Amino acid sequence: MQLPEPRGPLTAALRADLLGGVLSPATVELARRTAVASAEPLVDDDLQLALAVCYELHYRGFDEIDDAWEWDPALLGLRAHLERRHAGALRDLVGELPVTAEPVDEQLAALIAADDGPSLSSHLARHGTLEQWREYLTLRSVYHLKEGDPHTFAIPRLTGRAKAAMVEIQADEYGGGDPARMHSELFAGLMRDLDLDAGYGALWDAAPAPAFTSTNTMSLFGLHRRWRGAALGHLTAVEMTSSEPSRRYSVGLRRLGFGESTRVFYDEHVEADAVHEQIAAVDMCGSLVAAEPALIGDVLFGAACSLAVDGLTARHLLGAWESGGTGLHRRRPLAA
Repeated sequence: MQLPEPRGPLTAALRADLLGGVLSPATVELARRTAVASAEPLVDDDLQLALAVCYELHYRGFDEIDDAWEWDPALLGLRAHLERRHAGALRDLVGELPVTAEPVDEQLAALIAADDGPSLSSHLARHGTLEQWREYLTLRSVYHLKEGDPHTFAIPRLTGRAKAAMVEIQADEYGGGDPARMHSELFAGLMRDLDLDAGYGALWDAAPAPAFTSTNTMSLFGLHRRWRGAALGHLTAVEMTSSEPSRRYSVGLRRLGFGESTRVFYDEHVEADAVHEQIAAVDMCGSLVAAEPALIGDVLFGAACSLAVDGLTARHLLGAWESGGTGLHRRRPLAA
């Protein structure tokens, strides 16, 4: 994977420093000022891409960047400025979340039932054009080509039934041991069938800010032990809200003439996530909260963030399409 093209002063300075091998104090200060000054950090291209670059060092890294950068103290300090602003913006986005005496699975179900965000899956099922589908997959490729990995970081932070339940869910994300059935590989096949470059990170330069906001939120929760409850809540919301939208996405692809081999990514989620829903809400989150009651607020926060950021993404794409424009940052490169 290559370093993405800059989207502002911070990403330009960060790119230059990483390629040069020395992080300038001026770049760290620029990150602090960017975090403080950003009016809308969750849709700020410069801030979100800079945070994504920092996090990517914990995944597959970049071809031209030394792996030693992953734990560089100065770079972690730079990242912390961006993380604090990102986490604060998430708090502002979801607002106050009341905690009741009800079981956590019931509170999660109520939170999801109350969500009134726009539905991308309904639009793409009924009206989505081939080009809109390509834009949607370009955005989602930032996450789906590493599917499972951000949440998986939380596994070593758990014990007992919560840990076993999370492993059970994540094992399915990785194809149950069959690399051809890994969900990231199924998504790559879907991309190729729609004439998109399915190389890992290949479409970062085309993806809009919400693509990074979504994955950065998962990385924030997964990489910090302090946010382990939020990581589980986020994963649970994904599992509890995936089955029916996946069915609609499959319907949309069928409407455009794509066969089962193209739709398998979504068809797989219709079945798998219907099973995962109870495992995640009851066995995973229920067990975590039973062992650590103080984490229930974080579990609900993580779930609320999943719903709210999905709404942010939907409004971005639907708003662009309704105005006759594109939801991408820039034109998508042609597939090889």
